[in-house]
Amino acid sequence: MKNEKKYRDAFESGLKNYLDKKSPKNLYEPIQYILNLGGKRIRPFLVLMSADLFGNKYKEAVSAALAIEIFHNFTLVHDDIMDSAKLRRGSATVHSKWNINTGIISGDVMLISAYQILEEYENPLFSKLTKLLNKTALEVCKGQQYDIDFEKKVEVNHNNYLEMIRLKTAVLIGCGLKMGALIANASQEDLEAIYEFGELLGIAFQIQDDYLDVYGDSISFGKKIGGDIIENKKTILFHYAMSNGSINEKKELLKWYDKRIGNALGNEKIDAVKSIFDKTNAGEACMKLVNDYTKRAFKKLSHLNINQDAKNIFKNFGNNLMKRKF
Repeated sequence: MKNEKKYRDAFESGLKNYLDKKSPKNLYEPIQYILNLGGKRIRPFLVLMSADLFGNKYKEAVSAALAIEIFHNFTLVHDDIMDSAKLRRGSATVHSKWNINTGIISGDVMLISAYQILEEYENPLFSKLTKLLNKTALEVCKGQQYDIDFEKKVEVNHNNYLEMIRLKTAVLIGCGLKMGALIANASQEDLEAIYEFGELLGIAFQIQDDYLDVYGDSISFGKKIGGDIIENKKTILFHYAMSNGSINEKKELLKWYDKRIGNALGNEKIDAVKSIFDKTNAGEACMKLVNDYTKRAFKKLSHLNINQDAKNIFKNFGNNLMKRKF
């Protein structure tokens, strides 16, 4: 995308200003660390792109982009503590590099900072942005709790799982796009359509993430393949296998998901579970769902009151997002 550099430059400049010379060191150094690990920067990119395409106001949207990226990384720091994760983006997690207490308090500061940054905007825009972030933050917390609960439940169906990933992942994508549109003073119809576009695309993105965890290439995917299986995460593939498998296949799957297995037997578990996914066509069903949600997202673009070139930019972004290597 031709505008990608200007968005990236504007965001990185704002991030540098936020990170400069903050103390005490032991509080802010972990924040600098996690934010400098990079990542895809999808959410701030969407804020800037939306503000630009709805009203050429991407520069005015930098603070909102910072707020949403800092909030997102706050959730990662606390998620890593809850998951006892050792690595994030190929590097040590904050709590493993420092300690759990530091991870908690630094994460808290990031959450507070996300709201504080929005104070740059005057009312009524400040109120609208804050209300949107409040709603989104609460939904993300609900999604995280559902994710924790589902690890211990067998009776969870794939609709329950889809609602969980909508809350945990997709609403923040919708929030970023809507924030940018709010800053550009978009119409109510456009605000609703662009949020729904982001939410649907976010669901497709997370389902594809589930697929790639099993069928992806570790180098392209950026994570160890089979990590969800080792951690007994009941992703959409698990739910499809449980819905469509034979009695024996379901018993075998539950047997493997009832075990905590170390690295020594990890590959054996991954191969066994993947074999069940193959037999039940869970992978094919998963990718069909990805395509269905992506198509539904693109239909929302037809409701936008912007020119076709701008709609195409949103669509191209969606296509590029979904074209990660398998």
